[in-house]
Amino acid sequence: MKDFFCDAYEKRNRQGPYKKLIRPPEPLHPTIASWPFEALGLDLAEAMPLREAKKENIVNFVQTHIIYKYGIPHHIVTDNGRQFANTLMDKLCEKFNFKQYKSSMYNAATNGLAEAFNKTLCSLLKKMVSKTKRDWQEKIGEALWVYRTTHRTPTGVTPYSMVYGVEAILPLEREIPSLRMTIQEGLTTEHNAKLRLQELGALDEKRLEAQQALECYQA
Repeated sequence: MKDFFCDAYEKRNRQGPYKKLIRPPEPLHPTIASWPFEALGLDLAEAMPLREAKKENIVNFVQTHIIYKYGIPHHIVTDNGRQFANTLMDKLCEKFNFKQYKSSMYNAATNGLAEAFNKTLCSLLKKMVSKTKRDWQEKIGEALWVYRTTHRTPTGVTPYSMVYGVEAILPLEREIPSLRMTIQEGLTTEHNAKLRLQELGALDEKRLEAQQALECYQA
């Protein structure tokens, strides 16, 4: 954890064994999930700092911070690194009955979701860490919060709202109450319950619109 992991991530991409291979451009294909957290892309620039990227740590991360929080995925996509391709991961897949797809050794960047997220997270962290870069692990939570509550260009919505159906309460809204907070604070318990049900009922439609926006963006 002494090194700034973003620098290591970028260095790995520049010095990969197939860095001189030139691949022709191909059409972008959106990753479509039938339900939230159905498909997950994993890479070693994770949202949790690890002292060592051992296979035991990776498997524990998947089980504790993905499966136990969000349920069992249909499949995960990883590269061919030893931390992901091993018997412990195979046993985890067998235990919870989900599949693991590995990106091509000649094109590790095919795990596009993870690669794109890594770049965004690294960009956010570089703006937030100190000059020594030794406090990056303390800034990850804040960087993730920024990412989750910011409207993403491909979908036009925030990742937070895609999961929970509403926008997160931000610090500015505590200082200067927004219209939604003013309205909600004046609601009765009955009306507040109806509003929550309406928001949940509209969530599927909201996710469908985000999916359509993503397809148009990538086209």
